[in-house]
Amino acid sequence: MVVMRLRAALAVRLIACVAALLLAGTSAHAQAPAQAWPQRAVRFIVTLGPGSGVDIGARLLADRLPARWGKPVVVENRPGADSLVAIQAFVSAADDHVLLFTPAGNFTVHPLQYAKLPYVPEDLAPIARVSNTILAIGVPTSLKIDTLADFVKYARANPGKLNAAVVSGITEFTFDYFVKTAGLDIAKVPYRDIVQAATDLSEGRLQVMMSSYAILQPRVQAGSVKVLAVNGHERTTIVPGVPTARESGFPALEVEGLVGLFGPRTMPKQLREKIGADVAAAAGDPAIAERLAATAQVPNPGGPDELAAAVAAQRAQIATIAKTLGPIELK
Repeated sequence: MVVMRLRAALAVRLIACVAALLLAGTSAHAQAPAQAWPQRAVRFIVTLGPGSGVDIGARLLADRLPARWGKPVVVENRPGADSLVAIQAFVSAADDHVLLFTPAGNFTVHPLQYAKLPYVPEDLAPIARVSNTILAIGVPTSLKIDTLADFVKYARANPGKLNAAVVSGITEFTFDYFVKTAGLDIAKVPYRDIVQAATDLSEGRLQVMMSSYAILQPRVQAGSVKVLAVNGHERTTIVPGVPTARESGFPALEVEGLVGLFGPRTMPKQLREKIGADVAAAAGDPAIAERLAATAQVPNPGGPDELAAAVAAQRAQIATIAKTLGPIELK
């Protein structure tokens, strides 16, 4: 009963988070002159490690933005602890020259994972929507399964016999939602390094995996993994010919790999809009789009209001999922 009451309270917190984020995107702060920024080097704190798609995106922008800002941009990787390491470093800095570069799905689920958090949603003021990471569902080609519907049929015929690997965060919650609403019995195998899971998938030790397409791509190219669906709202030429989960009849699996840039809560809206416009202009470079595509990402530029709305939509999605999944053990 205690866990269920905590769960109900967390659902209320999620709804409050949606409202808070929307307010963060539109509230009026004391307007410091945006033209005075930056006065020194800017630091991007990235929630993932070097070489990840998000890290590459941050570094591509860090290469382009100094030409607009007249100051260097430094990328600092702070992976670990479900992104809490990076978020704590960002919040503790309380500096408008220290920005957070992260997938939104890494933190929208925090209220469902932790009884107590070292930050509040208002600490992450939206600046710019940057890109979408392509998420996908893959199975070993040895299963000889071609569609999501076929996989569901196979899973129902083999309850308790299948193993899955899923990237943590909103991806994992979405997968759990799919499993429950489809009435499946699939065990999740935890991985410290999710890249290793792709190897196990290709060799048949796992029967399904949901992650960024970039992790699955080498195995797809080698012919040992087949992608059944992508999880975004639309098909993508990065994974040609593959339908979306919704098109396949399983809208419960629909989720966007939203990546954005956030500033401290004290950063004026006028400044966030200026930075957002600069980021959008830099991200519009065709060379950046080409490099992002190589890491299974697509540009998705937008300013503070667009990012706030997108994150709020993810929080609302998580709130809906929470009601279906029921109580979970909090960290």
